[in-house]
Amino acid sequence: MKYILSEKGAECLFCKVIAANEDFQNLVLHRGKKAFIMLNAYPYNNGHVMVAPYAHVRSLDQLDTETLTEIMLLINKSLGALKKSMNPDGFNIGANIGAVAGAGIEEHVHVHVVPRWCGDTNFMPVLAETRLIPEELHDTYRKLEAAGIGDPD
Repeated sequence: MKYILSEKGAECLFCKVIAANEDFQNLVLHRGKKAFIMLNAYPYNNGHVMVAPYAHVRSLDQLDTETLTEIMLLINKSLGALKKSMNPDGFNIGANIGAVAGAGIEEHVHVHVVPRWCGDTNFMPVLAETRLIPEELHDTYRKLEAAGIGDPD
């Protein structure tokens, strides 16, 4: 909610983050040839990463085969590092295409990879519109980096 309700600049978040070349500060874990992995600054759960193409497009069907393939490989890379570093019980993986589908950044398609644990939901989101994330983002960054998400292919 904090992100959704905040003032947004005219520049695309994903394009801005990639151009800045300040990966640790901007939570970019891995840069591939056509796509990259970054931690979500407003996560649904600990370890919530996003995989996005460098191409500024609204939908997956606007991407070429090479980019789509790399996105899937980076999703797998994310799964491996999350399993190794955080040992989740499962995952949610998906893309919200269009505002009506829940896209907070609808102008630049991206895929969410969200680790899940048995019992990881609680009353806070329902009653207080608040999520409890017990780990600081840069600590999660270091864990995933050490688990191989930041290694070159």
